[in-house]
This record gives sequence, C-alpha cells and structure tokens, in this order.
Amino acid sequence: MRGFHLRWRSMFAAVAACAAGFVVTTAAAQDTRQNAPGEFDFYVLALSWSPSYCEQASERGNSGRSQQIQCGGRPFSFVVHGLWPQYERGFPEYCQRPSPRLDRRIMNSMLDLMPAPGLIYNEWDKHGTCAGTSARDYFENIRRARAAVRVPPDFIDAKEPRTVTPAEVEDAFVKANPGLSTSAISVICDRTRLTEVRICMSKDLQFRACEEIDRRACRRDKLEVPPVRGG
Repeated sequence: MRGFHLRWRSMFAAVAACAAGFVVTTAAAQDTRQNAPGEFDFYVLALSWSPSYCEQASERGNSGRSQQIQCGGRPFSFVVHGLWPQYERGFPEYCQRPSPRLDRRIMNSMLDLMPAPGLIYNEWDKHGTCAGTSARDYFENIRRARAAVRVPPDFIDAKEPRTVTPAEVEDAFVKANPGLSTSAISVICDRTRLTEVRICMSKDLQFRACEEIDRRACRRDKLEVPPVRGG
C-alpha cells in the first residue's frame, strides 16, 4: 500500500503543479514567510470538474484504483481538489519535511468529497502542512469550505454535454453564492474543457478577492463541459 500511496502522491504532485498555473519560479518573487506553517494570507478552494478528469484519464489510458473510484459508479460532478494556503503573490508548499503521517481514518472520512486516496495524501503533504493546524482540523476546514459554496444547479446533475464560456461559469457561481464576486473566482481549463473552478476565501472561509488567482483564469472563448458519469 505504501508504494501505491507514493505513486499517487507523485502523480498528483505533478498534476497540481501543472494545474495551478500560478507557480512562482524564482525564490526572489516569493513571500518572505515562504513555507512557514500557518503564515499565509488566504485560501484557494479548488473544485475539479470530475467528468473532465475522467475523460483525461481515459485518454491517457489511466485505469488505476483512484480512477475506478472516481470514474466508476458514483455520479461525481465537482469534487474537491484541495484547499490551498496562498500568499498575495505565490504560495507555500511542503511546509513540513517529512510531513506528519496522515491517519488513514481521516483519509477515509474525506472520500465523499475527494474521491481518490492518493489525492488526499498529497494534499496533506503539499498544502495541509502549510495551514498551521492539525490534520483533522485542516480536513474539517476543507469540509467547511466546500459546504460554504453552492454549486449552480446546472452543474449538479449535468446529464448532457454542453458548451459554455468561462464568464458563464463564473456568473453561475456568483448568482448561486451571495457575497461571491467575479474577482474571487477563477475558471480553469485545458485545451478544450472546463477542468476546475477556484474560489478565494479568507482564513475564516469568507469569500474574498484575489488578484493573482483571477489573472490566471482560462482565456478561451468556449469550453466543453462533459456530462456527469455513472448514476
């Protein structure tokens, strides 16, 4: 099992690094508090559109355990990718090396929101250790943050493929969530598909603007939204 976890941690670390899109490449550009646990400015709640992830996995020929869990029988729509501590510019990562071992019971308790064991372990190692809390409190904050966001009805039971603009996705979330503004949300895409929605939240999990995250949003005119699988 340890080999399985290490493989998935490595894969998701690479995916998160590529998907983040706002990695700061020079140490000089990073915050002076770099990687000090609990020393950050706000969170990003990243919600991944599961059908896009499953299509990408299928195209790559990935059929491992995590794909089977996420892309099998249960109809996942938006799932939690992570809750990421952020600086106003840049972000901390891997703030404790080695990271405190994550209790398997905590991992199991999060599978309803984050349906891939490897993802959960990686999120704790890379992002959770920077939150300055216990693992239990960090994942409880993920649950609270997710509960604070209402997914627009059109994305809950999306049985048919459709095409949208990034602005339409933003507007749908803003309409469904009082207090959320377009300056606090960023829509992420790959070459053709909606992949993620990122919502900026204060340390007490209130919506807040985030200039850097907003600048990194998808600039494509149209995005495909694959339908929810399973059922």
